[in-house]
Amino acid sequence: MKKARIIALVLLIMLVAFGFTSCKKEEAAPAPAPEEKEAALPGDGMIAAMATDVGGLGDKSFNDGAYGGLKMAEELLGTEARVVQSKQQTDYVPNLSGLAEDGADVVFAVGFLMDQAVNEAAANNPDTLFAGIDIWSNDASPENFMGIVFNEHEAGYLAGIVAGLMTKEYASASDKLNDENKIGVVLGMFIPPVEKYEVGFIAGARSVNPDIEVLSATAGDFVDQAKGKELALAMIEQGADIIFHAAGLTGLGAINACKEEGVLAIGVDVDQNSTAPDTVLTSAEKKIVQATYLAVESVIDGSFKGGTRVFDINDDAVGISSFHSFDSVVPQAVKDAVDSAIADMKSGKVTVPTTRAEIGL
Repeated sequence: MKKARIIALVLLIMLVAFGFTSCKKEEAAPAPAPEEKEAALPGDGMIAAMATDVGGLGDKSFNDGAYGGLKMAEELLGTEARVVQSKQQTDYVPNLSGLAEDGADVVFAVGFLMDQAVNEAAANNPDTLFAGIDIWSNDASPENFMGIVFNEHEAGYLAGIVAGLMTKEYASASDKLNDENKIGVVLGMFIPPVEKYEVGFIAGARSVNPDIEVLSATAGDFVDQAKGKELALAMIEQGADIIFHAAGLTGLGAINACKEEGVLAIGVDVDQNSTAPDTVLTSAEKKIVQATYLAVESVIDGSFKGGTRVFDINDDAVGISSFHSFDSVVPQAVKDAVDSAIADMKSGKVTVPTTRAEIGL
């Protein structure tokens, strides 16, 4: 009997031990920490696309700028950037429409030569938003089209400040400058954006150098480099040591003249320093990258609307480019004057004129 009790006790102990072990084995393992998901960007799932003009990507101008804006939006907003390159002008409408048909939420056209094409594509694709870089909307434009233009006069004003100070007060800073106190402007065709560049430039130069003489000539063409060179050479002959151009390809001839004659040039629309690094002091810029990015952002936040949107100094969408190799040549006082003018324009203290009549021409 005693032996039976001992056996029963041993069995009981074994059962308890087994049960305890089983319970431990059946305990659930700690749940893995949930994976942290990246926060969704506001433009996730949206497609922002563009069709280039015939210049294509690699033009170091409007096409590259617009694509840069789409890529910035892709990185910061989460949109998908798409681009189709046009080989000839007859590609414009099918390229723009094709992007819309392939699901783009907004499609950009680049440059005034695409004006008619983007309006036609927008009219044919009313459920897609369209935007045109350097293209004005007009009374016949469909509601889904937004023209994107710039306050060229504000960029011209800043370039004029640089030229006005460098040609006189700081002429000793470079052997490319003289003591004549003369600068020049070569224009392409006399149209409103070109007039705004010229007037802003002259106003900026006069604001820091009231006695300055500004020579101005119009080529009547945006693609005549020989004419641009001829006009610039005539100004250099008269003593101008800095030539600004608002003349498209014609202006490249002006830059070439400055390079050959050993004076300084100021580029236009985009940073043109790479065309002549030892000649182009700075450029009056339309910040295409910034404007394109802001336009994409407006699609996301719902503020995109038809009509014309003017980008200005307050958007940081116009200004001047860096001085590149001339950075050590341009005195800090000149850079400070530019910064002060930007602040004054943003605050409303300075309003830059836009027409010749306003500056007595």
